[in-house]
Amino acid sequence: MTAPAVFKPRGVDTATLRRLLPVYGVYVALALLVLFNIAWTDNFLAWNNLRIQLVQVTPVVIVALGMALVIGTEGIDLSVGSVMALGAALIPLYLGYGTVPAILLAVVGGIVVGLVNGSLVAFVGLQPIVATLAMLVAGRGVALVLSDGKYKDIRAKDFLAIGTDAFLGVPYTVWIAAVLAAVVGFVVRRTVFGRRLLAVGDNRAAAQLAGVPVKRVLITVYVIAAVLAAVAGVIQVSRIGSADASRIGLLIELSAITAVVVGGTPLTGGKVRVLGTVAGAFLMQLLTATMIANNLKDSTAQMVQAVIILVAVYTARERRTR
Repeated sequence: MTAPAVFKPRGVDTATLRRLLPVYGVYVALALLVLFNIAWTDNFLAWNNLRIQLVQVTPVVIVALGMALVIGTEGIDLSVGSVMALGAALIPLYLGYGTVPAILLAVVGGIVVGLVNGSLVAFVGLQPIVATLAMLVAGRGVALVLSDGKYKDIRAKDFLAIGTDAFLGVPYTVWIAAVLAAVVGFVVRRTVFGRRLLAVGDNRAAAQLAGVPVKRVLITVYVIAAVLAAVAGVIQVSRIGSADASRIGLLIELSAITAVVVGGTPLTGGKVRVLGTVAGAFLMQLLTATMIANNLKDSTAQMVQAVIILVAVYTARERRTR
């Protein structure tokens, strides 16, 4: 007589958790944080509050998009904050010629920095952290020289409209970030350049042997990152109505790297998670806002963010080494 089958409950599949956590963990954490705020934070769902959160996170999202591409090639760009400051310093110098020329010149400034960064990495062979660290110092120094180290007010209404006006009730800056995120996502997933970028990050030597123009890809990636940082600088100036080269973009490179890593893009390169990067930026922004709204110190928020970064990096490392 056959013995009756014994039901055994399935245990937690830790291997599956390790595989899914780097990809979906940021969305779960963001959803839980939103639910917490709905339950405990007064007026969280009020449009004014949501609008503030969206506007504040916009520069980080834009810079993080470029950072994600750089990290996808197994690089890093510490100069993005200085590029923001450089773009901010150029705006008041050329705003007298019109809003469009001023913005274009700010973008050109970003292109120059990106070409320098990319050339140092691709042709000179410097480590990305070294090349961009040098530009972090030099870029802000140039910005301070251009602005004479002074805080400059912006009064051009058409330029300020970029940071203050809205379309369908949503600020222009948020639309700009959304469009840029869509474009970067399309480039990564649907273009030859995107595939080459991931190939370079996965194995640079193999990509070179396969005929991928590695140096061209690296330079292009650093140029894109710098241009996006310059755009973020323009948006920041238009939003606050002033150009302060000593403060704009300060430490934003850390926020951008955090968003990218928490969003599931490994520091070892070979993958770029655009939507995850955007979600990571929102998660860190909302985490800080939540703690402030609940009367917790900013230092506490920073410690919590540090723990989240360590968990994200460790999880990605575990996945990479298996």
